[in-house]
Amino acid sequence: MKKFKLLSLLTGVATAAALFVGGVQNAKADTTITVGASANPHAIILKHVQKQLKDEGVNLKVKVYNDYVLPNKALANGDIDANYFQHKPFLDNWNKHNNGSLISVGNVHLEPIAVYSKDYKSLKDLPKGAKVDVSSNTADYGRVLQIFKDAGLITLKKGTKLSSATFDDIKTNKKNLKFVHTFEAKLMPTLYKKNDAAATVINANYAVQAGLNPKDDSIARESSSSDYANFIAVQKKDKNSPAIKKLVKALQSKETQSWIEKKFDGAVLPAK
Repeated sequence: MKKFKLLSLLTGVATAAALFVGGVQNAKADTTITVGASANPHAIILKHVQKQLKDEGVNLKVKVYNDYVLPNKALANGDIDANYFQHKPFLDNWNKHNNGSLISVGNVHLEPIAVYSKDYKSLKDLPKGAKVDVSSNTADYGRVLQIFKDAGLITLKKGTKLSSATFDDIKTNKKNLKFVHTFEAKLMPTLYKKNDAAATVINANYAVQAGLNPKDDSIARESSSSDYANFIAVQKKDKNSPAIKKLVKALQSKETQSWIEKKFDGAVLPAK
């Protein structure tokens, strides 16, 4: 009887030890990655796939940034494993001026930049000499110029590349519009609410945070065929990271892309 009890005890200890070791191994199998993101919509989209990734052995942590300056610095310094807030012209410009080598590993969505006005219902209604507030984010200048070009209000100099265009590339300005581009992107909703100009150009993430919908509240917005999709950026050494690949796959899945379209009601569009 004692031998049986001893055998049972030893068996129980062995089983517990096996479970403990297995738990440690499973814990080690989980990979934690931290992704820096703008609060809206990026962080919201990331949190949507957290559970799916957890089931796949990836513990996704989201670190929110409220500007366009720190996320790339943090990624380059290794403080975070990836970021999700920018488009290619912005990253190209950042790499150029910071001797960086960050890369994109997959598009996720497009935030159509748009023009808002409290006094006018279309760009064609803007009066001659009207002031147009634009952020100081040079990577967005081409997007803004394209909107006004499509409306027939300006033309661009021959050979102008939108990815590197500036307001000096305007050839003709039908209404002599005054583009003022000295403001931080995050301040644009405040300027709009103050009615600082006849029209204000606002990035979709800041517009949504301020309660604006680019589809319903703007007087003009970027075409859905724009090349300015937002993506997951990483250091080159991490481009083949299994955890990063699982993250991108989850974000690009049909389920997530359909959810993005419904969740943001046209303010954010699935990447094409």
